[in-house]
Amino acid sequence: MIGGLLRRFSPAPRPDLVWEPVYLRAPDHSDYRAWHAAMCEGREYLQPWQPRWPSDHLTEAAFTRRLILYEAQRERGSGFAWHVRTVQDDRFVGTCRLAPVYYGSARSGTLGYWIAQEEAGQGFATAAVRAACAYAFGRLALERIEASCLPENDASIRVLEKAGFRREGLARAYLEIDGRRRDHALYARLRSDPVSAA
Repeated sequence: MIGGLLRRFSPAPRPDLVWEPVYLRAPDHSDYRAWHAAMCEGREYLQPWQPRWPSDHLTEAAFTRRLILYEAQRERGSGFAWHVRTVQDDRFVGTCRLAPVYYGSARSGTLGYWIAQEEAGQGFATAAVRAACAYAFGRLALERIEASCLPENDASIRVLEKAGFRREGLARAYLEIDGRRRDHALYARLRSDPVSAA
């Protein structure tokens, strides 16, 4: 019985998920330079929407520690991190992460993502979210995916709504963003929700 459940929910090794015009793959140490450049060049663009970065956030050592964490979570099935890359020219454009993931009666996960400033507005985020959802509802057999964003983050709201997420409410002081607790709009997509192809 338990062995059957574990097989049912066991993830594929280092999945590559394609959803034109991007594909998602597990982060690799060779990605450090491209990731670092995107973070440095877009710092002012990204920081208002993210938790405050620790002092060593951009270092190669911190990047390596995160890779170790992501790999451990993937092996346990408790989290999945991907780098978003373009299908056409294999260019790094951002990240997407499904964590934590819960099984049993919950069968749900929480989704987060960001796209580099110079790559924004090209549909990469929506494609990445759709790819992650396909993996979550397919391979992981989840029933619900949750996401949140600041209520004034119109771009992220558009991404979620285009990817089939519905707004469920407002969580007060939900997360610390850029150094202070902030309310967040809560969104979710169910496996049974219809999704527009647009």
